[in-house]
Amino acid sequence: MPRIAGVDIPNDKRVVVSLTYIYGIGPAFSRAILKDAQIDENTRAKDLTEDQISHIASIIDRNYVVEGQLRRQITQNIARLRDIQCYRGMRHRKGLPVRGQRTKTNARTRKGPKKTVAGKKGVKELR
Repeated sequence: MPRIAGVDIPNDKRVVVSLTYIYGIGPAFSRAILKDAQIDENTRAKDLTEDQISHIASIIDRNYVVEGQLRRQITQNIARLRDIQCYRGMRHRKGLPVRGQRTKTNARTRKGPKKTVAGKKGVKELR
């Protein structure tokens, strides 16, 4: 398995797909990297030479923020939003959706499983 940016990319997949296993590189960046390195997208990762692997790694190191550094940057951005107590920071702190989604019916992914609250027995008993 070729190792690029601290990640073992899969051997049997095409290089354009294998590069997407690196956190921070999606299909578009993967194509751009291969275009810069002048490598065909359809070649398999196991068919890459050491020179090609090092060329891809140097392009990624020079032009892209990936893996641990990117994760750290995202965490710092969220921490900054929390510290300045802006609306988005408060939503992060409360564990609610940040980007304007509705929360009355959906948002179960962010809110977690339903918490059942004991409700009123009925309207008749209140009289």
